[in-house]
Amino acid sequence: MFTITKRVRLNSCLSQITISAPAIAHKALAGQFVVLRIDEKGERIPLTISWCDKHQGTVTLIYQLIGNTTKQLDTVMEGDSILDLVGPLGVPTHIDSYADRVCVIGGGVGNAIAYPVAKAHFNNDVPVDVIAGYKNADFVILEDKIRSHCDNLYLVTDDGSAGDKGFVTAKLSQLLDEGVKYDHVFAIGPIIMMKKVCEITAKHNIKTTVSLNPIMVDGIGMCGGCRVVVGGQVKFACVDGPDFDGHLVDFDGLISRNSMYDNVHKCNLTGEVHK
Repeated sequence: MFTITKRVRLNSCLSQITISAPAIAHKALAGQFVVLRIDEKGERIPLTISWCDKHQGTVTLIYQLIGNTTKQLDTVMEGDSILDLVGPLGVPTHIDSYADRVCVIGGGVGNAIAYPVAKAHFNNDVPVDVIAGYKNADFVILEDKIRSHCDNLYLVTDDGSAGDKGFVTAKLSQLLDEGVKYDHVFAIGPIIMMKKVCEITAKHNIKTTVSLNPIMVDGIGMCGGCRVVVGGQVKFACVDGPDFDGHLVDFDGLISRNSMYDNVHKCNLTGEVHK
């Protein structure tokens, strides 16, 4: 059993929980995830680790309220426990310690993953810019944490209610057009956002890593539910990823697979739409 030590409701569709899990907290690195099960009748769901406190032995997760399990998880209060928490899973994000400058791009809830990636680079003395995009001011999360672990934070919202008005892709293009040089771009967010980021970076020959979130069941490579095509080969996001070379990902195939459950996803947290 794993005890919930803290719970914070971030907005109408996002919650943050901190769970006592010393073994996971001690080993987890940026980009890795856990699979949790609330009770013996519950389904297994993957959630990326936003940050760990190794001294307190806790793991913090941020999740969307988009399905029965996440809604049930929102009823587990501080002091209550969940049955299973497995991790850390997945390959940690490769920290480009020799880069002159990197850019980490987060879209909506993807900023919960962008934060530890930016922090890891920042703590390794790598200059890092963050472009954080949200639907509007009500959906902005982790602004202070991100700002304290990067050299420049570019905040954008669809309606301009916080930061600049526009999409993360427009801000990236603007910075590149202004002559800012990046050795490596990390993009985490909606699939279409990551695809558009990769189209921009390909034109500038910038190495780009994306964090993929396909449908996942077991998290250990057995079910095949999280398969993606990368460089013409089938990969499993849970054991081969979740990070991949964005210029090799078959985004159209990934979009098709993930869209099978669009009718049950009622919360649009990012607002980032491209046609």
